[in-house]
Amino acid sequence: MTPPVCTSASDAATRSLPNATYPSFSSYVRARQPVLLRTARSLTANPSDAEDLLQTALTKTYVAWERIEDHRALDGYVRRALLNTRTSQWRKRKVDEFACDELPEPEPLPGHDDDPAERQALRDAMWRAIMRLPARQRAMVVLRYYEDLSEVQTAEVLGVSVGTVKSAVSRALGKLREDPELVPVR
Repeated sequence: MTPPVCTSASDAATRSLPNATYPSFSSYVRARQPVLLRTARSLTANPSDAEDLLQTALTKTYVAWERIEDHRALDGYVRRALLNTRTSQWRKRKVDEFACDELPEPEPLPGHDDDPAERQALRDAMWRAIMRLPARQRAMVVLRYYEDLSEVQTAEVLGVSVGTVKSAVSRALGKLREDPELVPVR
C-alpha cells in the first residue's frame, strides 16, 4: 500500500489561507484518500501523475469547502474535480504528431535533390579527379577543402609560402573544373 500523499493538501491550503482551518477536511482526506487515489489512478497511466491529480483536486475542494452545502456528497464533488482537472490537463497537452491518410514526403535539401546513389557516384568521381592531380596540388586541395584549413595553416603544414598555396590551389581547381568526368555535374 502506498503511503498517503494527499493528506498534506489541507496543510498546503491552510498555509495559503491562514485564517481558515477545516479539521473536517483533514479527517475526510485521511478517511477517503485510498479510494480517491484509486479513482485518480483510473484516470491516468502514471501513478505519480495520479497522486498529483488527486492533490490538485483536493486543493480545489479545500478552497471550496465553505461553499459545499452537503458534505455527504463530498466524494462526488472530489470525483468531479478529478475528472475536470484531468480533462483540462488533457486539453492543454501539446500534440506534436497528427494522424493523416498520406505520409508527406520530406522536402529535399537545396543541392541535394538527387538520390543517395547519385551523391555517392559524384563523391567517387570527385575523388578520382583529385587523385589525378599532382601530389603537391592534391595535398593542398585536401588540406584546404576537406580538412578545412586556412591558406596560412596549409602553408605551415606543407612548409611553403601562402602565395604558393594560393597559386597551386587555383591551378588545381582549374584542372578539376576541366575534368571530363565532372563536367556532367555542372
